[in-house]
Amino acid sequence: MSRNQTKRDVSTKTRRAIIDLLKQQGGMDVMALSSQFSLSGMAIRQHLNALKEEGLVTNIEESRPMGRPTKLWILTPAADRFFPSGYSDLSVSLIHSMKEAFGNEGLDKLLAVRNKNMQEQYLQHLGDTADVREKLEKLAKIRTNEGYMAEVKEQDDGSLLFIEKHCPICEAAAVCTGLCKNELHLFKTVLGNNVHIERGEYILAGGRNCVYTVRQNKLLFPSCHAE
Repeated sequence: MSRNQTKRDVSTKTRRAIIDLLKQQGGMDVMALSSQFSLSGMAIRQHLNALKEEGLVTNIEESRPMGRPTKLWILTPAADRFFPSGYSDLSVSLIHSMKEAFGNEGLDKLLAVRNKNMQEQYLQHLGDTADVREKLEKLAKIRTNEGYMAEVKEQDDGSLLFIEKHCPICEAAAVCTGLCKNELHLFKTVLGNNVHIERGEYILAGGRNCVYTVRQNKLLFPSCHAE
């Protein structure tokens, strides 16, 4: 392999890693990206400019309390092709076909069957786990394997955030709102009656992520730092 080819391969891997990081973290400035990749600011800018020429990233300005606004780099919708799509074109086509064949009522029944099957699978993976945080961590692993890039974060008030950074069925959900409605019901069911969950940020409504706030009824979650 030639030196030039090796250099191109390294650049390709670095740019894909930048895309993955921006998907995980959201907007980042050059300094933050430099520290993550141990590269100079000039090298990072070269990668970002190359990605911008491909239409995969763009930049926005974020105001700061002091000093000039900071330039943050974010992904464009075109970068979604690097992440699982859940066979979106086929899914959308099938949804339209099911509506035509069975009507909205029939589609709802099919979604209910899908939701029931997913519920059984999730409960099997969660096992007899009683702790809500542990349940969420297991659920995050399941959802990440399905392409949702999920994680759990604890809040200062003891509540938990269940965050999904990617939606592999986004295009299908846009034409079939029942998918997202059933998803929320699915989470409520597998987490149990002693948990209150509500969706705040929502990708289909323009949010960067789908974010669910999870609170245990009556009792606060134990701190992850507790002895």
